[in-house]
Amino acid sequence: MCPCFEELLYDVPGSGGILGSPLILSQVTRLRCGGFIFALRLNHTMSDGPGLIQFVNAIGEMAQGLSVPSLLPIWQRELLNARNPPRITRIHHEFENLTNTKGTLMAMDENNLVHRSFFFGPKEIRALRSRLPASLGACSTFEVLTAYVWRCRTIAFAADPDEVVLISCVISMQGKRGFDLPPGYYGNAFVTPASITKAGMLCKNPLEYAIRLVKKAKAEMSQEYVKSVADLMVIKGRPSFMHPGNYMVSDVTRDGSGEIDFGWGKPVYIGPARAISIISFCARFRNSKGEEGNVILICLPPPVMERFERELKRMTEEAEPVRLITSKL
Repeated sequence: MCPCFEELLYDVPGSGGILGSPLILSQVTRLRCGGFIFALRLNHTMSDGPGLIQFVNAIGEMAQGLSVPSLLPIWQRELLNARNPPRITRIHHEFENLTNTKGTLMAMDENNLVHRSFFFGPKEIRALRSRLPASLGACSTFEVLTAYVWRCRTIAFAADPDEVVLISCVISMQGKRGFDLPPGYYGNAFVTPASITKAGMLCKNPLEYAIRLVKKAKAEMSQEYVKSVADLMVIKGRPSFMHPGNYMVSDVTRDGSGEIDFGWGKPVYIGPARAISIISFCARFRNSKGEEGNVILICLPPPVMERFERELKRMTEEAEPVRLITSKL
């Protein structure tokens, strides 16, 4: 999370909507050290994360002299159209309003959220992996961190044990077999499959339980799942996934953004500036000690954030503590 966010990207009045708003807002801030910060806000109806990286990479290439980007943009939105007739063939928990039935999940009011970023280096990752049984099999760093943060977050909300909670993983179709998206396609090409459980089960069980649910959500991704999502949007009128009990994590560690170069070399950091309501991001980061690791961006109501930080510390008190790298806005 960037502590001086508002100074680095001016929020043009009236630009926050979907219709009648700029597709992109950008601002360059020069630093006394000679570096600069390039901040950008995208109207998400136009593109997803990989599409935005494609656009920014094209800017970098043209800044260095190319007259035409090496990867030309492709529209072809019809590739992801719904079927005719549309039919929902998969379960989509992320679009079901199953949560907060007990009324114990605090609302995520955008005007009253604390933004934090937590760094997980090699020591922290090893400490978390040491808690896992061999029977669980191979686990990616994203799976371990997502499960860990989701569990701590749920404990921090102090929800009723019978409250339904979800974990949703943002999964891109770009570069995956069977989806036939041409190189250069920059539209929204992702789904957010979810796993569901009760808060009591998630909080009482070990980390392994949460990881299995994250793996289950990721395993939902398939051609049929994507088609079913497109059909659901037609049949149900684009239902929202922004429910209090849903927690979504987007992995941007492999989006290629680290290779962007405007002519001054690779970026020190490139990625989201902060979390968005129920959505967290997992990004690559090098801390002040030169350690390579991952940073989780998250936002929560103030009392929940306090309990969340205590829970993170409690779970890692026998190992290297997770490090807070930024402060509240």
